[in-house]
Amino acid sequence: MAEATSTPRITAQYLDNFVGRNVMLVGKVTQLRGDSAVLDADGNVTAMLNRDVHLTNGNGAQIIGKVNPDLSIKVLTSRDLGANVGPYTPAPFLISSPFLYSFQLAASQPRPHFNSESPFKPKPTR
Repeated sequence: MAEATSTPRITAQYLDNFVGRNVMLVGKVTQLRGDSAVLDADGNVTAMLNRDVHLTNGNGAQIIGKVNPDLSIKVLTSRDLGANVGPYTPAPFLISSPFLYSFQLAASQPRPHFNSESPFKPKPTR
């Protein structure tokens, strides 16, 4: 049976904790230099690109790749997120709890209220 793999979403400051592991990083492309790119993800990160990667300078990008000992990332897959994406730094709770965002989103939704025609209106007690 295949071993489950995790791909944590990190920023530049956490790279040294994930050397040799696959990570996901979201940032803004600040430089393109041949087979490498620099992304700003709460700090600069050098990404070693493959031929299938097509990023645009100034756009947001999501990359998944393996962290090298020199703290660069060898890109396995990437996605250009376009120019109107932001912020690029994930909130700290994304690293600690992937369920907190869903909870906050649900809590921000308006609560349903009952009107007199509602079939779910509570029945009066006798």
